[in-house]
Amino acid sequence: MGDYHALKPGQFVDDQGVVHDMVPSSVIASVPAAKSAAEHYGRMVRFDFLDDQAVHWMLFQRREDTEKASLLGCLLSLPLFVFGFGAWPYWDLVASQRSRSFQIGFIVVDTLIVFGCLLATYLARRRTLLDPTLRNVRCRVRLYRKIAGIARRGGADIPRMYPYYGMYLSSRKFFPDAPERAVPAKEEPA
Repeated sequence: MGDYHALKPGQFVDDQGVVHDMVPSSVIASVPAAKSAAEHYGRMVRFDFLDDQAVHWMLFQRREDTEKASLLGCLLSLPLFVFGFGAWPYWDLVASQRSRSFQIGFIVVDTLIVFGCLLATYLARRRTLLDPTLRNVRCRVRLYRKIAGIARRGGADIPRMYPYYGMYLSSRKFFPDAPERAVPAKEEPA
């Protein structure tokens, strides 16, 4: 899903890879509390939540970020699962029948592998978790979800799960000096 222009305007992709239609900003703006929240949060994070093109680009960036993290998470979760949860059956069936030194060695090696996997996961994600440009996108997406919830509770016709993704828990701080990612130019066919 790396091509922004492959999507039709007004469509975005959720965490499961399903294409959805965006709720137009006019629907959100029809609820006074949501419009007020969009303007307030927009000033806070220097973003126009009532501009459909800007929201479309923001949702695309969010999907790209999540897609990269999901692939990495899947790759690193396999050894973590095997050595984390698989240790108990191995202990019960094999290690408990062996000598005390084998048991201690098993616990030490398994613990080192589990902590190594956790450290590798953190180090692999550290650069993107600390990137102020990506953190600004996450912060804006979190606020957009809040605005959509206000509009839904105010009576706007917005699907219950819109915008169909989970929350970013680490996106509380906005970095005003961070550069913005520009919308890529559309390539013309040769």
